[in-house]
Amino acid sequence: MPYLLNLIYLLVLLLLAPWLVYKAFATGKYRRGFGAKSLGRVSVQPRRADAATLANEMVVWFHGVSVGEIHLLRQVVAKYRERHPGHHIVISTTTDTGHDEARKCFPDLQVTYWPFDFSWAVDAALKRVRPDLVVFAESEIWPNFVWAAKRRGVKLAIINGRMSPRSAARFHQLSWLARRLFAQFDVIAAQTEEYAAGYRELGAGNVVVTGSVKYDGAPGDRRNPKTTALRELFAIGPDELVWVAGSTQAPEEEIALGIYRGARERHPNLRLILVPRQKDRFDAVAGLLERSGLPWIRRSALGPARFCEPGLNGANDSAASRPIILVDTIGELGAVWGLADIAFVGGSLDGVRGGQNMIEPSAYGAAVLFGPHTWNFKDTVARLKERRAAIEAADAAALENDVVRLLDNVELRMELGRAARQFVLSQQGATAKTLDVLDATMPRRESPSHGTSIRMAG
Repeated sequence: MPYLLNLIYLLVLLLLAPWLVYKAFATGKYRRGFGAKSLGRVSVQPRRADAATLANEMVVWFHGVSVGEIHLLRQVVAKYRERHPGHHIVISTTTDTGHDEARKCFPDLQVTYWPFDFSWAVDAALKRVRPDLVVFAESEIWPNFVWAAKRRGVKLAIINGRMSPRSAARFHQLSWLARRLFAQFDVIAAQTEEYAAGYRELGAGNVVVTGSVKYDGAPGDRRNPKTTALRELFAIGPDELVWVAGSTQAPEEEIALGIYRGARERHPNLRLILVPRQKDRFDAVAGLLERSGLPWIRRSALGPARFCEPGLNGANDSAASRPIILVDTIGELGAVWGLADIAFVGGSLDGVRGGQNMIEPSAYGAAVLFGPHTWNFKDTVARLKERRAAIEAADAAALENDVVRLLDNVELRMELGRAARQFVLSQQGATAKTLDVLDATMPRRESPSHGTSIRMAG
């Protein structure tokens, strides 16, 4: 099977090679970490340890695909290290943005790229790290890695597991492979009973429901240092209403601009903050803003503590003093949500992405809106709607009506936010349940099983 998969991967790589080369030279994507990914040269440093130490220490490898999963792991890893301060932790990610964010979130841990799923790459990576347990955050699992890990006796776990309808359909089309793959996992900690049932249908054995860790990681305090610094940086005054459109995809930014243009005639104190989901769309959204004729500024053009333009300090009521903010940085959306009176969660109007995380703005008590395409957060959306803690807009026209209604009705806006925040608080506790699951899965060694381990950077 590994050789067949290697052949399939190589054929796909050859077919995509022209496009990958173009993207690599045009945008710089796919170039960083290529050697580490293709050859399994993960950036960890082997070291010798005495037998007494090796008998008790554990090496745990946490993997998050990109920024969202890295933020999820931040909460889990912090609590894990409190329980097991002597364990060695490795963090891996697939994307460049995820790698950069992981270095920020885990400055004293070793951060590396996930190897491509060629048999030689995963074998080299596993030989280098020598993990006792590999923990996958939410999704993206690879056959060659899974089978190579099990041949070495490594424990495998999925935490905060979820399965979108699209992913489930793909797995069922390849059920002969999926059933063999999921059967290798020692435990899968699923967010909901529905997701757990999906894993069981695909051959997973030990599946438990722990809830979503994302509820625990949602900060909720608008006075946190990062949000406070951004409020000062963006010169948001106490009289201003803030609408954040976050994790947006095309054409959601254009829709938001159109709504903002009309709404500010009735609410001149309205501020709009746009946070596109993907880094490679920042320039496209900047072009859209430039063509709009509305005052705007890039987040990256601002200093760390104040506006770099003296005219943008909110000292007067001109349009230029209330520019649209384009957040063209990575990792700040969580703090930006804390500025929102109204929060539109993107990836939900285009019918492609299946929605993004609406838990963070809900935790802050913002009035949350999203479109009808939210299958990635099906359970969260259902519960928010049951409690009348969020509004689902059927299309762009409905979104405009809802935004204007919330701007006009202070009581409705506040009640929606209170209900959303109470809901998030009621769902917390998944991190502790997840750590209990990992503790039960961790191998119990009475004698050394490795001649080498890894050393944490720092």
